[in-house]
Amino acid sequence: MEQRHLGRTGLRVSRLGLGTMTWGRDTDEADAGDQLKTFLDAGGTLVDTADVYADGESEALLGRLVEGIRSEVVIATKAVSVPHSPRRFDASRGHLLSALDASLTRLGTDYVDLWQLHAYDDHTPIEETLSALDAAVASGKARYVGVSNYSGWQLAAAASWQRAVPGRAQVASAQMEYSLLQRGVEREVAPAALALGIGLLPWSPLGRGVLTGKYRTGIPSDSRGASDRYGGFVEPYLEGPARRIADAVATASDGLGVAPVEVALAWVRDRPGVTAPIVGARTAAQLRGALAAEELLLPQTIREALDDVSAPQLGYPDHGWNRG
Repeated sequence: MEQRHLGRTGLRVSRLGLGTMTWGRDTDEADAGDQLKTFLDAGGTLVDTADVYADGESEALLGRLVEGIRSEVVIATKAVSVPHSPRRFDASRGHLLSALDASLTRLGTDYVDLWQLHAYDDHTPIEETLSALDAAVASGKARYVGVSNYSGWQLAAAASWQRAVPGRAQVASAQMEYSLLQRGVEREVAPAALALGIGLLPWSPLGRGVLTGKYRTGIPSDSRGASDRYGGFVEPYLEGPARRIADAVATASDGLGVAPVEVALAWVRDRPGVTAPIVGARTAAQLRGALAAEELLLPQTIREALDDVSAPQLGYPDHGWNRG
């Protein structure tokens, strides 16, 4: 698998990442092990998790699976979210550093390659939050740091603050929802990331599973859309413009003789500023289908057609008044 630099850093990662949100809850250790082996055998390196996935079991399971092969895996994890608590997000220095230590214990390692802020916390001064990133890198517990689900101004503020004084930990990545069904990042986040040399790591690059084509004739009983846990997550992408976009992906896949998942992944993988989409799967077979996108380069005509059918609403001040 092709390797890419994460933004303007020396860290190289596979241009597709493996997501583990369901590990330890919907995906057991045997299936997770099969997925990891499939991913590594294909040349993948970047594996993404978070301290809240399956209440920490995702990290613990990943830690067990990488024992003895730690150097072959680029581990990315996250902190900030606090489930089952009145305070949904806590980016205070104390919470973050304690969360990092807990993640390292579960992962069975003394460092993570990429430590990310899972969300922005309105109740903590950003300079306090960012000081935790500095401490993590200075201690060697995190090699690189990034953010997730930040707006454009939040990303720019964080990156600019870190650049203001030499020696601070630079923001290397921004993990954001990004797909043909969700192009909101193109308004502000993607331009800011490009200007600041920050690599984009798209999550849910398959439009919460809708771009695989499985929902075109209904909601399969064994799908996330039919489950109590994930049904509400999938539902917004099942009607309206989303249906038209999913049909366009299916048409492109038929014309190219490949699966819709390959078309959707190849499109977002090669967007400006993107380092690696993060792909989750229920089974190793599903993952192999996604990894087949590595061989696909979309023809310009198909790329432009998909661009047109999925074009987001853009306007002042992001686009418009100062453009001829």
